[in-house]
Amino acid sequence: MLTGRFARQQRLTHASEFNNVFAGPCAKQGDATMLLLGKKNHHKTARLGLAVAKKQLKLAVSRNRFKRLTRESFRHHMDIVQGLDIVVVARAGALNKSNRELLDILAKNWQILSKKCAKSSRD
Repeated sequence: MLTGRFARQQRLTHASEFNNVFAGPCAKQGDATMLLLGKKNHHKTARLGLAVAKKQLKLAVSRNRFKRLTRESFRHHMDIVQGLDIVVVARAGALNKSNRELLDILAKNWQILSKKCAKSSRD
């Protein structure tokens, strides 16, 4: 389901939805560039929320680049993370990575997070 837009149905839009993921994630996956928190949802599609603080990425250009690349990667990997609410928290290490490196890190993290959530739901 690759579309040109990041549709409203694919977003976490309310603070309560973010808090739900932060309060009880089924899995966490992260490194020096980002932290991904995932939780099972009751929707057919995956939904994404972004938490990119000025403290971590000081320039708006850097924050926007991180968000743009994360959304792009999410659209390409929606089939892997289907049925999850995911919050991606940016870390300062993302500033030193190229676009290609960030996309590769995200691709790896989507797969690991999905496997961890699937495993925790079986337990």
